[in-house]
Amino acid sequence: MFKIPVDNEMYLRILSSRDASDLFNITTQSKTYLRQWLPWVDDILSVEDSHTFIKSALQLQQEQKALTMGVFYEDRLVGVVGFNALDFKNKIGFIGYWLHQGEQGKGIMTRAVQALISYGFSYYRLHRIDIRTAASNKASARIPERLGFQYEGRLRQAEWLYDYYVDHCVYGMLKEEWKN
Repeated sequence: MFKIPVDNEMYLRILSSRDASDLFNITTQSKTYLRQWLPWVDDILSVEDSHTFIKSALQLQQEQKALTMGVFYEDRLVGVVGFNALDFKNKIGFIGYWLHQGEQGKGIMTRAVQALISYGFSYYRLHRIDIRTAASNKASARIPERLGFQYEGRLRQAEWLYDYYVDHCVYGMLKEEWKN
């Protein structure tokens, strides 16, 4: 199974069907928290829904349209990180991520995103990486800020979140700016 080592506590790994139960559990345990920022949370009602997500992610990876990886901390699945979209014509990757609520504040996602950025610039030979966060999600925005991304602007009403629109903040990193 394909892995990206992060450090002695962490690695990123392509999710497989064996991860569906753990993925379902960490999603449902953090449902109230995640629902503030992610529009798909209410669609996860069973382990089968997580299995369907993993199967779809593997298909998109095979088509080289996206790359979704589990974040494993101390050998436990604690979140998901990946390129939600890969635009090879323009050499741009769009990163998305989420972390189990109980694992926050340990630098886990910053390290995971850092490893994914390095992978994107080296393996995929991307020229640019974008991260978009909900404007009110300060914890999520601190990740690209910590990693040296440039704040490039705000997209008004960029995402429908259950019953209202949220603005997105756009952060960008060019390959020549990346200091791994």
